[in-house]
Amino acid sequence: MITEIINSNDKKAMQRAADIIKSGGVVAFPTETVYGLGANAYDDAAVAGIFAAKGRPADNPLIVHIENMNMIDDIAVGIPDDFYMLYERFMPGPLTVILHKNKKIGGVVTAGLDTVAVRFPRHRTAAELIKKSGCPLAAPSANLSTHVSPTSAAHVFDDLNGRIPMIVDGGECSVGIESTVLDMTGDIPVILRPGAITLDMLKKVLKDVTEQRRFGGADVVRSPGTKYKHYSTRAELLLTDTAEEANALYDAACGEGKKAVIIVRTGDAALCGNRGFFCIPDDPKGYAKKIYSLLRAAEISHDVIVCQRPELSGQGASIMNRLQKAAK
Repeated sequence: MITEIINSNDKKAMQRAADIIKSGGVVAFPTETVYGLGANAYDDAAVAGIFAAKGRPADNPLIVHIENMNMIDDIAVGIPDDFYMLYERFMPGPLTVILHKNKKIGGVVTAGLDTVAVRFPRHRTAAELIKKSGCPLAAPSANLSTHVSPTSAAHVFDDLNGRIPMIVDGGECSVGIESTVLDMTGDIPVILRPGAITLDMLKKVLKDVTEQRRFGGADVVRSPGTKYKHYSTRAELLLTDTAEEANALYDAACGEGKKAVIIVRTGDAALCGNRGFFCIPDDPKGYAKKIYSLLRAAEISHDVIVCQRPELSGQGASIMNRLQKAAK
């Protein structure tokens, strides 16, 4: 299979992308979080193509992406009033909500569960592709299963060239980590996967909301990105708090004959001396936007990546959720 990359500003090419979706195929497309690999959410055979292309376990559910709220009643039932409060504040945006599913959504999308994850992406190109396709898109991240999520079309091509027919290039993702996943099927909404929409932000809208004490590890996977190995680099990933600790790990790896590199926060870069390193923004929002891209760049020609953790304010805890899984 030849994988074509098209420009999101090319209207004719975007129509061809929609035609692939309509005919039961899969297309990679940008969102504000990471690139997704989409198929018609109402077509179980098409959705199965996503799992095949990624090598994704069949019991790992997908997120259904919508373009407008007119689609929601065909996807979910028993929608709580609090969902519409979240819609007014955070949608479109990097928030995924788990609801009870409508029978129109098949078991392949939901991994056999009676719940469905729904998101309204903010990216213009994602919205355009959904609208042109005439259906919601079931979509996980557009990478090989367990690998670092893609934040550019080039990342998708590196992983899925020859596995999918088309990638829509809409530039670099603005958020850089996957959406927050909030389960609203119980008495109290629960964050199953942290993201750019934090617990503190949700508390300003919802009367009651909590988060899992430990993200992942459940026997039944209710949310993407919780049970299985995720976000992993092909090089060994070591996490550290300070530049001094990073230097020590770098020196130890080099002493063992390994090729190492440091990902260090910009404010501490001068402490790394003449060691090889990549700089990443100090603020958690900037860190989140760049971390996947830098991990992919670092793994190309290094055996060991030593990564300085982000500050834990704001999105910092969500980034740490990804890094800890990647370092396992």
